[in-house]
Amino acid sequence: MKYLICGGAGYIGAHLCKWLARVGHEVTVLDNLSTGHRAAVRWGRLIEADIVDRAGLFRALEGVHADAVVHLCARSLVGESMAVPYDYYANNVAGTLNVLEWMRTRNVDKFLFSSTAAVFGHPQAELIDEGHPTLPINPYGRSKLMVERILQDAAQAHGLRSVALRYFNACGADEQGDIGESHEPETHLIPNVLRAALSGERVRIFGDDYPTPDGTCVRDYVHVNDLASAHELALKFMACNEGAHVFNLGNGCGFSVKQVLAAAEEVVGRAIAAEAMPRRPGDPPVLVAASRKAREVLGWSPAYTDMTRIIDTAWRWHRNPAY
Repeated sequence: MKYLICGGAGYIGAHLCKWLARVGHEVTVLDNLSTGHRAAVRWGRLIEADIVDRAGLFRALEGVHADAVVHLCARSLVGESMAVPYDYYANNVAGTLNVLEWMRTRNVDKFLFSSTAAVFGHPQAELIDEGHPTLPINPYGRSKLMVERILQDAAQAHGLRSVALRYFNACGADEQGDIGESHEPETHLIPNVLRAALSGERVRIFGDDYPTPDGTCVRDYVHVNDLASAHELALKFMACNEGAHVFNLGNGCGFSVKQVLAAAEEVVGRAIAAEAMPRRPGDPPVLVAASRKAREVLGWSPAYTDMTRIIDTAWRWHRNPAY
């Protein structure tokens, strides 16, 4: 099959391209390289274009054939979205509509969308399933939820087949160390812990007085290769199922910040200095996915459930990053 991967130069996108190419699919990457990396595009040709520029997008994609589109292009920093909401709605909503319009002109009827746990807002249960209320508390989450609703409308109006995958905390890296997580600024816990291990600086722990066993936040971490396998299964699912569907993706178990730190210390073989900071507004004590639907309907089963193994894959990358 031929897949257009929008955002394929990014962290999750690059891992997905490698995964799909490895199992025999042809991938084409569309990316403006604003946060992605040219060096990460190694499993398919790169088309440089910005999804916000409709005319430029259509010109760039002239002659491209795709059996399905996987859409990972997004601005995704929660704090930034509060400061520049127009930019988030322009990119994440209007830009997505441009991609969908191109698909309609080319009769491409399958769309796999990278969504987020941010659509839920403050959790009302420790295990969050697809039926949990969607009450996002920032423009980033609201922009993703808007697209989910657009996809429901598109299924009725145009017969578009779609799947929205709501990621929890993506983590880890390619086992061979070819590609990995490289963001600026870096906001994710595991890469920041490993950066601290390399630099000798202190890693900041935001809040150590939560009502959790060790006082730090508990989160669901899902390995980037497990996300890639879920995308492959979702693409197969769309080939046989009409309508718009959503799935939560997580391990279904949580790790606290201190547990992540301890696992990282085991992997790197030394203590990592940490500094307790005040809580960040809006951080819930526990945020864990209920992924039963993905397991039962897609047949998905995460292969990376041990935090030490997850961090070991990331450590291979951070010791010698290629970009």
